[in-house]
Amino acid sequence: MIRGEFWVALAIWVALAAAATPCDARDLSLTEAEKLLAAHNRELRAARRSVESAQAQRLVAAARPNPTFSINSSEINRNPGIGAGPLGQKHIDTVFRIDQPFERGDKRELRLDAASGLQKAAENDSLEVLRQQLAALRAAYFDLKQVQEKALVLADTAQLFTGTLAAAQARLKAGDLAPADVAKVQVDYERAQNEARAVRAELVRAQFALGYMIGADAGAGELRATDPWPAAERADPAALEQAIEARPDVLAAQARVEAAEKQRDLAKAQRTRDFTIGAQFERFPGSVPVNSIGFGVAFPLFTGYDFSGDIQKAEVDRYAALDALERARALAGIELRRAASDLNAAAERLERYETSLLGAAGRSAQAAEFAFLRGAISVLEVLDARRTLRAVQLESVMARADYAKALAAWRASLSTAQQLGGR
Repeated sequence: MIRGEFWVALAIWVALAAAATPCDARDLSLTEAEKLLAAHNRELRAARRSVESAQAQRLVAAARPNPTFSINSSEINRNPGIGAGPLGQKHIDTVFRIDQPFERGDKRELRLDAASGLQKAAENDSLEVLRQQLAALRAAYFDLKQVQEKALVLADTAQLFTGTLAAAQARLKAGDLAPADVAKVQVDYERAQNEARAVRAELVRAQFALGYMIGADAGAGELRATDPWPAAERADPAALEQAIEARPDVLAAQARVEAAEKQRDLAKAQRTRDFTIGAQFERFPGSVPVNSIGFGVAFPLFTGYDFSGDIQKAEVDRYAALDALERARALAGIELRRAASDLNAAAERLERYETSLLGAAGRSAQAAEFAFLRGAISVLEVLDARRTLRAVQLESVMARADYAKALAAWRASLSTAQQLGGR
């Protein structure tokens, strides 16, 4: 998620970029943007750190208990004293001892299995972040393309109003048009010019939003989306159920259930007593014999605590993991169905604009312009036709962008862990 500090910096960048001299545009395809996201996206980098941490935790789980070495001296007193001579000959009882703990109940194997499950969950979490970031990137890419085309539409509209104003002024000089009608054309001309200028700041915001995602903050003001709008297609209902179990968020939740089950088994295994075997070498000058060896074994007595709390907590954690898995499946299903519905609705809306609305609005505006130049219609009629054309053109661009983003969301919702892992 983009932090609040980013939006503050973005506002500053927008202000600086709007005041700066325009730079040469850098053409950027969606494929190239996805590669840059995989290499430089900050959210992905943080997710990969979590995977590295899980890998390190697996090394911790695989560790065996370390032995303990100790040195103890006793029989040190004033009466009869410790005797004369070098340190090795003094009357001091010294014990050198080593103790090695041994685990029972497959504790190490259970720790490894639990850590492996959490590592798998972290890897799928990383793939889920990649899935979400790819969806956000594609949305940002088509937002930029939408603003680029919006700028073209408004620039063309401003140019058309320039011609309309020139024609109105010519008719005014010829006495064929009232000054009030020319003033109306002048108002629409000025509004078109303002809109064409205002869209530049919107373009800069879209460039920097995309630039942040691909780690191209410094050159974000030069980005230009070059891919064409995607071809229309509909959602495949048969792909819904198949995709749920293969999604990385569901697989991560499943891995956590498996890890929780191993943690529960590990908690139960604590009731299997570990033991410690010790060996010692004892040196006591003045005694017979001076040197001796010994052995020992130690094991716990469960007289105060039998790990019931640990087992109960592990069982609760397992049920919580099962609840999270059920929730992940439900959310994945909802996301898939919503994405399918949004895609089909956006495709139908786009089809209406491309098959009828755009053509009809264009023909109406051309006819009105032709008639106005010849004095056949009033200023209000030609302005109304021009406004309608502009509105339909902008709505058409928005419909294309909405469809492209809906398609990106649909494809992202269908992405499996295997597909994302192969990127």
